[in-house]
Amino acid sequence: MKVIFTRDFYALITSVAIVGLGIGTTLPLTAIALMQAGYGSHVIGVLTAAQAGGGLAIIPFVGRITSRIGAHRAIISMVWIISIATLAMQLTVNLIAWTLLRAISGAALMLLFTITEVWVHQLTQDRSRGRIVALYTTNFTLFQMAGPLLVTLIARYPGLRFALCAVIFLLALPGLSMMRITHAISPADENSHGIWKTILPRMLAPVIGVGFFALFDTLSLSLLPLFALYHGISTELAVMFGSAILLGDTLCTFFLGWLADQFGRERIHFGAALVVTLLLPTLPAVAAQPCLCWPVLIILGAASGGVYTLSLSTIGERFRGPSLVAASSLISASWGVASFLGMIVSGTLMRMNSPDMLVLVLFAGISLFICAHLWEQYAARACNTRL
Repeated sequence: MKVIFTRDFYALITSVAIVGLGIGTTLPLTAIALMQAGYGSHVIGVLTAAQAGGGLAIIPFVGRITSRIGAHRAIISMVWIISIATLAMQLTVNLIAWTLLRAISGAALMLLFTITEVWVHQLTQDRSRGRIVALYTTNFTLFQMAGPLLVTLIARYPGLRFALCAVIFLLALPGLSMMRITHAISPADENSHGIWKTILPRMLAPVIGVGFFALFDTLSLSLLPLFALYHGISTELAVMFGSAILLGDTLCTFFLGWLADQFGRERIHFGAALVVTLLLPTLPAVAAQPCLCWPVLIILGAASGGVYTLSLSTIGERFRGPSLVAASSLISASWGVASFLGMIVSGTLMRMNSPDMLVLVLFAGISLFICAHLWEQYAARACNTRL
């Protein structure tokens, strides 16, 4: 099946991208608001983890919700929920209330992304999957990258900052409303034992790859500015660290998808991971050196985005139908677990030791992916040898 470049397809990726703009603005703005109120990285980590926890909690109900109210209506409802929860943060400064509101937003975002990712896989074929998934993720990242740029403007209006973020999310509604995508999201819980038993052994590397990028993305928007401040960077430039990461992701993801379609996904996937492994340890040394820092951040963002995009492509290659929904739900679970635990661990380690612990956590994540990727290749060769 070829990709259907229709009004529906463009409305889908553009609407999701606008949601990315809202996320890219809200996360760093929340971190800055907490920092200005005197809270440390551990509190920021807990609130970000609450968002991931909400996403994790909704995953078992994705199939049930979409089969009951329809996938199209579900994603429109989720945008409204995200916007209202963000607006409510303007009405209170209670940390418990903020934690609950971030958890609600996380649940809504997870449901939205699970549905849209399944739709993207259904609209493409294997020979162009790398490029199409890259187009989807690049549009999202491009808008998410603009989020930290808006923070410097929105932060000037503390009485309206979260209300303005809520309005950004609502801008996704016109595009979603005009969509007429008819692809159904089949519940994955029919014969679920057999489905999970079949797909789990075939997903180790992509699950860890998505988990790594979830951690990388969340830390870049929430705790990377604190890492930059620790190394003597001004507040304005510290916020831009996340934008530099997202810029690299935006500029190079489609190119990496094209390379994967031309020369093989596994080869490019592994190469991107190696680049991340080599560059991460250099961050503390180059953080205060502009001529080195910005190129490293951009390349690091490009390679990390490649790990994520090609992990998503793997799912579309390997699964169809209810198995695809189950696989996408497992990918969403990986994102939720990595964001939830990663933020708690990172925030705690940064508070107990130093902000440089952020690099150690990310290095551990990409190392796990490399091990899983090598294990999958070994298992595939062993299977072919037996045959």
